[in-house]
Amino acid sequence: MENNIYVTPLSGRYASKEMNQLWSSDSKYSTWRKLWVALAKTEKELGIDITEQQIEEMIENVNNIDYDVVSKREKECRHDVMAHVYEFGLKCPHAKPIIHLGATSCYVTDNTDVILMSQALQIIKQKLIVVINHLKEFALKHKAVTCLGYTHFQPAQLTTVGKRATLWLQDLLEDLEELEFVQSHMKLLGCKGTTGTQESFMKLLKDEEKVRQIDEKIAQKMGFDKVYSVSRTNLY
Repeated sequence: MENNIYVTPLSGRYASKEMNQLWSSDSKYSTWRKLWVALAKTEKELGIDITEQQIEEMIENVNNIDYDVVSKREKECRHDVMAHVYEFGLKCPHAKPIIHLGATSCYVTDNTDVILMSQALQIIKQKLIVVINHLKEFALKHKAVTCLGYTHFQPAQLTTVGKRATLWLQDLLEDLEELEFVQSHMKLLGCKGTTGTQESFMKLLKDEEKVRQIDEKIAQKMGFDKVYSVSRTNLY
């Protein structure tokens, strides 16, 4: 099975090359590793004993995934994230003790979904802008070409091909506006421990103010300016 493209019965028929690559196993699991790097960098910044050597080792192996090892380990432990933590640890022996430190599985699985959806929207946006531009040129080119207009699906008075194209264009512009609204409101989920609290990070950092900084620091490292945060009462 190829790991650099997304494989479903429909992907080869309908999906673009960019989308297939974006939703591939390589893209998904390398994003998990980028999130682990972001977590390690953040924990180091907040005072946990993590070395630059450990972080560099992780960065060097972000795309170095042995799927055979992952598959074998997952059969043993029955857990996809732990199987990848194990395989990543084999590639990063110095960083092994601090990979995924304090986090729960949803840190990588759910945040990766958000990241890939955000990137997918950007692909769609780029293609949509190209279509809008082509349709604008089409409308201008045919603005004086007369054609039969319709109302209530019935033949009506004359209009122009260009005029009708502007109506299609209006729909696409509204789609673009909605897409940009969704993009502007996308938030990373931050980093929580088990059951959605940050109690594990309180044990590691022993400082509530430092724990509060984790979500925002990780979001910034992953290219997001918005993040879901827990309330004070849910920290521990």
